[in-house]
Amino acid sequence: MLLDRFKLTDKVAIVTGAGRGIGHGCALAFAEAGANVVCAARTKEQIDATAEQIRKLGRKALPIECDVNEQAHLQRVVDITLETFGRIDIVVNNAGGTAPSEALWTTEQMFNEAFQFNVTSAFALTRLAVPQMLKTAGTGSIVNISSAAGRFPLAGFVAYSTAKAALSQMTRVLGHEFAPKVRVNAIAVGATETTALGMFLDDDLRSKMEKLTPMARLGTVEDIAICALYLASPAAGWVTGKVFEVDGGTETSNWPFDAPKI
Repeated sequence: MLLDRFKLTDKVAIVTGAGRGIGHGCALAFAEAGANVVCAARTKEQIDATAEQIRKLGRKALPIECDVNEQAHLQRVVDITLETFGRIDIVVNNAGGTAPSEALWTTEQMFNEAFQFNVTSAFALTRLAVPQMLKTAGTGSIVNISSAAGRFPLAGFVAYSTAKAALSQMTRVLGHEFAPKVRVNAIAVGATETTALGMFLDDDLRSKMEKLTPMARLGTVEDIAICALYLASPAAGWVTGKVFEVDGGTETSNWPFDAPKI
């Protein structure tokens, strides 16, 4: 049956930023599809809670405290995953994000830190995981969580937008280089209701953003997790090097604030 291609029975997935938001949603979606999930994030209480939800779904969960900016932490995640499960099938590079800042107030250090968090960390974990995928499973899937901000101008987000554009391009390059054994795809996420957006969101802002979105609503974590499940599963077995736009149909920013001017 076609629906069987979405199953991840006994696969092992590493999800960064799994304590909340999109990472949390992806971890639960993979568990529902039959995967065992390694939940990697900085906040122990959050990944412990995610892991407990996964266990209630009847799957195994392994919470590991991890700062993706630290190479040693990423190596530890890979090592413990192999020690515990003996294989790696899927990696979701979800951890990322950068606070808005006007361009002339964005220092070189801030710009470099945005790249480290959103691009370099994803490359580093991918570089560690892919050889182990080939050794233990013979194949694998990488899903990078990019952003719609990486494909259209979003004033005030120069570091974040540029980093996410780089992550999308890295996805295309690695998808080509790793084919056919390891597939690499990304999701260009539109405005999605997470705790990060929730810090700014009120009824007025929500209404304005919805009016600027063709689908007339903000995205949910589940909207993104469903796409991640598809890309990670055998259902997407002929898909690699692609950036899927899950953004409510937006072709321009739905951030309803005047662009900062010099």
